Amino acid sequence: MRRTLSFVAAGAALFFAACGNTGFKKTKSGLEYKIIAGKGNEKDSTFKAGEFVKFNVEFSVKRKGKSDTTLYTTYEGMPTYTMVDTSVRAQLSYMELIPLAKVGDSLDFKVQVDTLINRGLVNPNEIFSKGAVIEGHLTLLKKFKSEPDVNADAMAEFNLEKGKEFNTVKAYLADKKINATQTKDSLFVLVTNPGDQTMKADSGMVATIKYKGVLMKDGKVFDTNMDKSKNHDEPLTVNVGQHMVIPGWDLGLKNFGKGGKGQIFVPAFLGYGPRPNGAIPANSNLIFDIEVLDVKKDTAKKPQMPMMPQMQQGQGAH
Repeated sequence: MRRTLSFVAAGAALFFAACGNTGFKKTKSGLEYKIIAGKGNEKDSTFKAGEFVKFNVEFSVKRKGKSDTTLYTTYEGMPTYTMVDTSVRAQLSYMELIPLAKVGDSLDFKVQVDTLINRGLVNPNEIFSKGAVIEGHLTLLKKFKSEPDVNADAMAEFNLEKGKEFNTVKAYLADKKINATQTKDSLFVLVTNPGDQTMKADSGMVATIKYKGVLMKDGKVFDTNMDKSKNHDEPLTVNVGQHMVIPGWDLGLKNFGKGGKGQIFVPAFLGYGPRPNGAIPANSNLIFDIEVLDVKKDTAKKPQMPMMPQMQQGQGAH
């Protein structure tokens, strides 16, 4: 649960300030917002510091002449949770709005990217470009008094979302008549060539991979190194089992040996979950064509805390 709260807090670190739109109120710190009252609020439905809130949130960048870029969303997947914070740490973020509303309420918020740049909160780049606007929406679903209650609710939500994504992948395979094998980890793997089973791409091994990643929803290729259509065709080296890639890869690659080929069908909870990544929308089920060119023992000295790779904007991920 602490990891969940930390992740939410990190998302909340995208700060928001005023942008002067009609119909919006303003907090003392300068954050503009609009509350859309919910129906059937209970008597004890306001939020106090130290309580916990379950909510959905999304925010995106709108740029003139370009398509919107979603930065984060939970509306198409599992809701998220955090502790209510009324201190200065919450100022100029959507976290500041939670104590102003009630269970069932929704809120709109927005900010000019120029404001964030001027305050040194973001650096101008392709996404956070001058003149752009960040717009967001927040829905407060439930409140809790204790962390054990949050944990129980979060586990129920996770199992529900996991089941939805798993069933979506399973239905896709049935519809396409793909005879993939379900693993104990709720992954689906189609092995067309198992490769050398004495040199499997399992934990403790380094695998050299060619891949193509496809969105299951519409069949769009979001990244590949099998050709130069995504501007790179060099093989990818993966230290398997070191959490340097998405869980679906760490779990799926071990089904292939050197020279192996096949497909991995990854439910979103074993991929990127609610985090968009380049051309991959949030909560996307993914398909990867895999070719294992080589497998060797990992003899490199391990760092004490392996670092997660930073995926490049516009490229997919592994």
